[in-house]
Amino acid sequence: MPSIVESLSKFLKLEKERGFKNTAIIGGLHKVVPYWKNEAKTLSISSETVHSVTDLLEEYSTAESGRRQDIIMELNILLDGIPVPPITLRKPTGPLSQPQRPIPQTPVQKTTIPERPVPTVEKAPASVRAATPQPAQSTPRTPAAAPARPPRDVQSPRRLTPGSRLPDSATPVTLNAPLTVISGIGEETAKKLRNLNLYTLKDLLYNFPRDYHDFSQAKTINRIMYGDTLTVIGTIQSIHARDARSGKVSIVEAVVGDSTGNLRVTWFNRKFLVNQYHPGDQVSLSGTVKQYLGRLVMDNPEIEPLEAENLSTNRISPVYPLTAGITQKFMRRIMKQTVDFNARRVADYLPETIRQDANLTTLPDALQQVHFPDTQQTLDEARRRLAFDEIFLLQMGVLKQKAQWQMNTARTFEPPADWMEAQIKRLPYELTSAQKRAVDEIKNDLAAGRPMNRLLQGDVGSGKTIVAALGALMIAREGAQSAFMAPTSILADQHFRGLTRLLTDGEDAPLQPEQIRLLIGDIPESEKADIRQKLADGTIKIIVGTHALIEDPVVFQQLQLAVIDEQHRFGVGQRAALRQKGDNPHLLVMTATPIPRSLALTVYGDLDLSVMDEMPRGRLPIETHVLHPLERERAYQLIRKQVEQGHQAFIIYPLVEQAEDSDENNAAVQEYARLQEEVFAQYKLGLMHGRLKPEEKDAVMNAFRAGETQIMISTSVVEVGVDVPNATIMLIESANRFGLSQLHQFRGRVGRGDAQSYCLLIPDSNESLENERLSVMELTNDGFVLAEKDLEQRGPGDFLGTRQSGFSDLRMARLTDVRLIESARRHAQSVFESDPGLQNPDNKRLAAALEDFWGDGKGDVS
Repeated sequence: MPSIVESLSKFLKLEKERGFKNTAIIGGLHKVVPYWKNEAKTLSISSETVHSVTDLLEEYSTAESGRRQDIIMELNILLDGIPVPPITLRKPTGPLSQPQRPIPQTPVQKTTIPERPVPTVEKAPASVRAATPQPAQSTPRTPAAAPARPPRDVQSPRRLTPGSRLPDSATPVTLNAPLTVISGIGEETAKKLRNLNLYTLKDLLYNFPRDYHDFSQAKTINRIMYGDTLTVIGTIQSIHARDARSGKVSIVEAVVGDSTGNLRVTWFNRKFLVNQYHPGDQVSLSGTVKQYLGRLVMDNPEIEPLEAENLSTNRISPVYPLTAGITQKFMRRIMKQTVDFNARRVADYLPETIRQDANLTTLPDALQQVHFPDTQQTLDEARRRLAFDEIFLLQMGVLKQKAQWQMNTARTFEPPADWMEAQIKRLPYELTSAQKRAVDEIKNDLAAGRPMNRLLQGDVGSGKTIVAALGALMIAREGAQSAFMAPTSILADQHFRGLTRLLTDGEDAPLQPEQIRLLIGDIPESEKADIRQKLADGTIKIIVGTHALIEDPVVFQQLQLAVIDEQHRFGVGQRAALRQKGDNPHLLVMTATPIPRSLALTVYGDLDLSVMDEMPRGRLPIETHVLHPLERERAYQLIRKQVEQGHQAFIIYPLVEQAEDSDENNAAVQEYARLQEEVFAQYKLGLMHGRLKPEEKDAVMNAFRAGETQIMISTSVVEVGVDVPNATIMLIESANRFGLSQLHQFRGRVGRGDAQSYCLLIPDSNESLENERLSVMELTNDGFVLAEKDLEQRGPGDFLGTRQSGFSDLRMARLTDVRLIESARRHAQSVFESDPGLQNPDNKRLAAALEDFWGDGKGDVS
């Protein structure tokens, strides 16, 4: 009688011939599972192989066609790895019976050649196989016919099968090998995994879980509570399936009990479970406890036989990102296979002295434990090590960039002290201490003989433009040129107006109006040609513009200072293109987004930092209030009062236009019409949003700036670049949808004059009144405090923009962990000071890791 292995192999061959339609067995392949389990025990097949085959058979019924092909291939590989047991010869009977010496048996290790090249599995010599007697009653296993394919490539990577181990003499599969070397991953599955940016074994190894379920502490049923995520061990009391929604949905319902009580469990579209599990089976269930009609229930929990080596249950279980056609169970299985095989083969590049001093676990242990932790403590240690590595490598790259930048030489500018003092005195108001400090730092940089590389960061309204203007004036004094690049035409126009007012007004003005020009996309071509000519002959000393500044026709006579505002909104290539317009020009980048200290230590570690944490004298703090949605009329009353006093107002909405099927009132276009007709009919309103053409935006902004419109209805397009001192009230609708930094930027559009200003925040529902961001906005006007809170709540994305390639690789590091950041930074500085080129043999692996981490990406000094 054929063994279950032989029978299953035939079923798989038949299933493949029938086009993977799950018709080889009546009812589907999962029907064979009970027979497979029972027969596998008698054949002494490893429990790991038994469970792997079982899982694949159960998955097959619900899998897509492409995935089914991979499952069949994986099943064949698993079955081929099961050795055929020695054949026991029956003693002959009858007159010809003779005593016979036992013939030593050589098990025939069969291999099915898959569709992709794999190493040859050595069989017993033909002479030995031929000499092995076969009883008439026994049907030998024969390999399934392999498809025709090109000759085997002996250099092909080895296929990893469950539980496989490479002998010491073998060449290990490299981490750059494609995913198809893993048993069970064919081209169809590999294509799906590419949706998760997984291409190689290394990608899998560093595909860290997005979450964890701590199933390590199982509870009895009488101790579970609503909301618990845990494991329950019990016996199936009943299990059945029914159809719902006219047969479109199948529901499996079961009752699982232990000595303390029963729990109702439900699965959706997993009908095969009825065939796999039966009353009396002992199982473990892992999931989240919910409530239905007053009773505790579990929906779609992980279920496994109690005797299984519970990979998905009874431990801290990883939860991986998924994509269509990839299940969590499948992902855990291939991750387990990959991690077990490769983690211990990864070389630890971190010098032992650093690892010991920082009290870090080894890299192989960290990779093992971050995926499949033994305890919460080992998980924490693993995450700390991997987070340290990210910050450490980030710092090494940043320090390298800074050193490369400082190796360059630049023209020096040393204005006389009396001239500098005279320029400061002629400003319309006295500089703050923070402004004076920043001017001195820029002055020292320009005299140092190497390119300035400075970040000027300050709160909204702190007076950064004046500081940058004085820097440009130092350059212009000696006949050289400066360029101010802004991300939008609105902000560029704002800078142009400010610089013209500061540097060309008055009899003793240091520059003439024709020496400061504006270059943006919607300027007439004839004027652009004039600007380009005067840039080339040196007439223009300060040019302000958008990305138009980096276009090929723009040539400078002598660009010596590049000022980039809101620098996180520009890509690395755009910033580099502006610097390349000159010969190692000095660089000053500005941001109105206060940067938390932890980010200043990491993300901006290659820049010298000037912090402006002081507001100009005479500015009154902006009063901020969170209003109930039903109190909107109070906000309108305050707007009317302010407008009647001659002031202006902003009203901000999160959307441009409302969807047809939405009943929310948070879109600028629709609300503009309603407000103009029903609420503020006696005033003139303006409408600003990102879909307007540049010339339309300019017209709307100019009308508001000139006082022709009293109320500006806008989306977030006015987040930066709008300076209207007469505006005293900012109303933000659906305020809970914006981040703290964005809310603070909106608030910074008012309070720029000497009148009391207000910021009103209205969430889009009563439930959002307790929003933590809105509460913090009420408590403080300090942008640095808000930046720290925003970093905690939303992560570093808003602060980074597109600044550097390396920062997108921070998957484990929390940029709020200042202690870890300072430790990594200190050790990185120590290594860099002692071996800046990483030429020391002890740092060979570190050099390779650094190159791999930064890849082809380049930072701001590129």
